[in-house]
This record gives sequence, C-alpha cells and structure tokens, in this order.
Amino acid sequence: MRIWITGVTGLLGLHLAWEALQRGWDVVGTARQRALPHAPFPVLQGDLTDPAFRRRAWAWARPDAVVHTAALAQVDACEQHPELAHRVNAALPAFLAREAAREGLPFVHISTDAVFDGRKGDYTEEDPPHPVNVYGYTKTQGEQGVMEAHPQALVLRVNFFGWSLSGRRSLAEWFLNQLEAGRQDIPAFADVWFCPLLVNHLARLILLALERNLSGLYHAVASQCLSKFAFGQALARAFGYDPQRIRPVSVEEAGLAARRGHRLTLRTDKLARALGCPLPTPEEGLRAFAHQAQWGYPRLLRAWGASSADSPANA
Repeated sequence: MRIWITGVTGLLGLHLAWEALQRGWDVVGTARQRALPHAPFPVLQGDLTDPAFRRRAWAWARPDAVVHTAALAQVDACEQHPELAHRVNAALPAFLAREAAREGLPFVHISTDAVFDGRKGDYTEEDPPHPVNVYGYTKTQGEQGVMEAHPQALVLRVNFFGWSLSGRRSLAEWFLNQLEAGRQDIPAFADVWFCPLLVNHLARLILLALERNLSGLYHAVASQCLSKFAFGQALARAFGYDPQRIRPVSVEEAGLAARRGHRLTLRTDKLARALGCPLPTPEEGLRAFAHQAQWGYPRLLRAWGASSADSPANA
C-alpha cells in the first residue's frame, strides 16, 4: 500500500514513515519547509494550503491511503495567529478529505485532546467538544470538516511524545534536555493531566487501524494518565536522573498566551475494543523512549534530513 503522509517531517509524520517502512509499506511525504534529502522515500516540499500545490501533490503522490498529520500545533502560536491556525487546522483537512472521498481513498485525520476544556476529564468519544483556545477550536472545526467531507474517514484524537528532528519539539525532549544540561530546578505542571503516548506506539496504531479499515472518531492516547509533573519525574527515572530535580508548579502561573485545560484525560476503551488490544501506558512508552536513545534511533532519523528548529506550521 502506498501511504501519503502530510507533515512528514513533523513529530508524528517522521515516525509514522519509519514504522510504515518497517512493515514494507510504500511511503511518500509532503512537508512545508524542511527537506529530508537522505530519507529512503520521496518528499515533496510545498504549502498544502495553496490550491495549486495541493493539486500538484495529489498528482505526484498517487496514494492508496492518506494520513494527514500536518498542523499548526503550537498552542500559543495559534492564539497569536488565528487566521493561519484556521487555514492549516480547519480548512486544509476538509479540502484533503474531500479529495480523498472523491477518489475513494482511506483518510486518517489527526486531531487532539485539546478539543475539550479539561474540566471533568475521562472524556469519551460521545462527549461534545468544548475547546478553550484557538488551537482546540480550529482542531474541532477540522474534525467536523473532515467527517462532513468524508464520512468514512478515521479521526484520531491524540497526545504523544518522541524524538524530533530538532531535538526540541516534544515535552519529553524538553525534560531530557534540562536534565542533561544539569539543571536542578525544572518546573512541571502539577495541575495539568494528560495521557501521553509514545509516537511510535501511535504510529503502529494508525497502521493497524488502516489495515482493519476503521472509520469514525477514536481516542488514541495512552491507556493511563498522569500529570505533567509526574511525567517529568517518570522520565527522569527512566534515564537514570534524580526525579527530585523536577518541581511542581501551576499552569495558571506560567504566563502562557492561551488557556490550557487542566484534565485533558481521554478514555481509550472504544479503540481498544476495535483493535482487540489495550493501548500502551506512558511508562511503557518512556521505557521504549529510553531504549531508543541507547541504540541510536534519534540519530538515525536525524540523519535523514534537517537539523534546524521545527517550523511553526508544517503543512
């Protein structure tokens, strides 16, 4: 199967390409700015919000399935650039889903736990979205646009961590960079709860869902949830550092541009039933994350291409 991954240089796109290649899939990718000159698959650079490039990309990709990972995912950047956020997170997914439906192709859209306000937690797919920031609002619009344009599409709400091209993209990398730099007083939100899934585990779930022809809305996060403070301490232990170097702080005191939900915890029962297996836990993900560092996985992926900082929009 030939899979087209949009945003292939982003955190999810990169690892989805790796996992697909390991399973013998034919991979093609598009990226807005970065190149992957040494990747073992072709990458076309351009802006998918441009209709002319979008038509060119479809003709070039010739996919059997599309996984749309590209997004403006930096929450504060969305707050500061709402028009760009709408263009990338809301309008673009609907355009791509409509074309996939017209050609009869499976289409996977990646959404987020931030479609919820985080007041009650343990959200199921039946709970109505209620976002508290521009990022969550535009991603909610993206979900709705995709399902209207392609009723057989698969929409996954996610939260994940892993190794990025820049080494600075994910929360796990941020904690690890602080620990490796010798910082003794590392702040972490004790009042923000989430269900972080290792990006490789998420990528495998996406490929399995495609093989099973799943459609509809599912939560694809870790099967257990914890605070970002607890996540930082667990990561420190996984890499042999003193977890006491992580200290609890409140998100309300962080001075962030956009509001954050406190309990963005999602139930994964529906996806576990559909796939016939429980989803991994954060602890399982952190063990695998540390093992990847030991055998050189981050260095291998970064050899594919750019080492510059992640661009704000990887569409």
